[in-house]
Amino acid sequence: MTKAIQMNERVQPLQRSASRTGHVIADIRGRIGSGRLVPNDRLPSIRRLAVELSVSPSTVVEAYDRLSAEGLIRPRPGSGFFVTEAGRTPAPLVRIEPPRATEVDPFWVARQALDADPGTSKPGCGWLPPDWMPTALLHAGMRNVLRQATSLTTDYGPSRGSAVLRRFVETRLRQQSITLAEDQVLLAGSATQALDLVCRLLLRPGDRVIVDDPCYFNFQTLLRAHQAVVVPVPYTENGPDIAAFEAAVMRETPRLYLTNSGLHNPTGATLSPQVAFQLLGIIGRSDMLVVEDDIFSDFEPEPAITLATLDGLSRVIRIGSFSKTISASLRCGFIAADPERIRLLTDLQVATQFGGPSQVATEAISSVLSSGGYRKHLDQLHRRLDTERRSAATRLGGLGMEPVLVPRGGPYLWCRMPNGISSTAIAQAALPQGVVLAPGNVFSPSLSSDGFMRFNVAHMGDARPFRVLERAFEDLRNRSAPNPDPGNVLT
Repeated sequence: MTKAIQMNERVQPLQRSASRTGHVIADIRGRIGSGRLVPNDRLPSIRRLAVELSVSPSTVVEAYDRLSAEGLIRPRPGSGFFVTEAGRTPAPLVRIEPPRATEVDPFWVARQALDADPGTSKPGCGWLPPDWMPTALLHAGMRNVLRQATSLTTDYGPSRGSAVLRRFVETRLRQQSITLAEDQVLLAGSATQALDLVCRLLLRPGDRVIVDDPCYFNFQTLLRAHQAVVVPVPYTENGPDIAAFEAAVMRETPRLYLTNSGLHNPTGATLSPQVAFQLLGIIGRSDMLVVEDDIFSDFEPEPAITLATLDGLSRVIRIGSFSKTISASLRCGFIAADPERIRLLTDLQVATQFGGPSQVATEAISSVLSSGGYRKHLDQLHRRLDTERRSAATRLGGLGMEPVLVPRGGPYLWCRMPNGISSTAIAQAALPQGVVLAPGNVFSPSLSSDGFMRFNVAHMGDARPFRVLERAFEDLRNRSAPNPDPGNVLT
C-alpha cells in the first residue's frame, strides 16, 4: 500500500505539470485565435505571463517551446517570442460545389477505413478492433526495448532484420512443414513492402500476373503500380478453377501467380490438397513463380496445405507479417524464398530502404512472440472469432445475406447479396450513416462480384451495421419499385 501511495505521489505532480503547461498553451492559442495576437506581435515575457496565469516560469518556457515546435510562434534572440504567419486566423471558405463521390475502386475500402472518424463502424476493414489486440504484451515489449541498448532506438536496422525474429519466423515455417535453411528469411517493413520488393525484383512493365478473382484488393493496386497486367482466374471453395488457370497460363505466359492459400481473402476458403498438387503441376511446366501470402496463418486452427509446404520454396515465395494479430502500427513483414532470391531482395531492400525494418518494431514484436501470453492471445482470438462468426452469419442470414462458405478461421465472411442487390450501391448508401462496408467488386479484377460483400465479423458485435444494412436494403427496394399506373388511381 505504501509503495502504491508513493508511486501515486510521484505521478500526480507530473500530471499537474502537464495540465499547467496545457493551460498556458490553450491561453496563447485563444489569444491568437481571437485576434488579440496577430502575426509579428510580441508575446508576453516569460516572467509576466507566469504571474498572469499563476504558474512557474519553467511552465511558460515549456509551453513556448512546444508552440515554437509547432511553428505557431518563434523566438527572436534578445527580443522574446513572436507570433508567426502560421498564427493568422484563416478566413472562412465557401464551398463552390459539392464534393464529387469517390469512385468505388480497389482503393475505396482502404481510403474509407483508414481515414474514418473514430466513431465510424468498420465491418468492411481488414483488421481487428484495438481492444482485440494484445496491448498489455505490446506495452511490456516496448518497455523491454527501452531498457536495452540505446542503439536500438537510434540506429538503422540490419539489412536482413533482427536475427531473433528471423529465427522465430524460421521455426514457425518449419512447424508448417516448410523446409528451409537459416539464410532463407528476410524481414521487411510490412507484408505490403515485402510484396513490393518481390515485384521490384521480378516484374517488368507489361509482365502478366495471375490473381484470384476475387482477391485481396491491394494485390491489384500494387501490381498496377508496377505496370503489370493483371490476369484474373475464378476462385472456388477449393482454390482457383484449374481449367481456367491452365488456360490462362497457356494464353498469357505469366511471370507470377499471387494468392492466399490458408484462409483466402476475401472468401475465407482453404486450398484443397488436390487443387494444390494440380496447380504445382501446371506451374512446374511453365516459367512462372508463385507468391503466397501467409498473413492469416495464425488465425488457422491447424496449418493448411499450402503451395510452399509442397514446393519447399523452390518456385514459391512466402510472404507474411504480424499486423493482423499483434499490431498494425509496429509494422514488420517477412519473405521466405530460396537463398539467391533472398540475397537479391536484401540488396534491393538496402537500395530502397537502407536497412531492414525498425529495430524498435522487431524487438517489440520478438518480445510479444516469445512471451507465454501470445499463445493465450491467439487462443482467445480464435474463440472470439468463432463466436462472432456464428452470430454475424445468423444476423446476416436474417437480412437475406448468406455466407458462400463457413471458413475454418479468420475474421471474414464472404456473403451473397439478396435478390440481385448491388453491394456497391449498399456500401455507398451506408457510408454517410457512419458504416464502412466492403463491396464485392473492389476485390474482383473482372468486376464480376457486385452480388457479394465481405464482412469482418470482429467489427459486427453491435446492432448498428445490421440496422444500416436493413435500412439501405429497404431504401434501395423502394427506389426500384415501379410507380403505380396513374390510370388506376381513384380521384
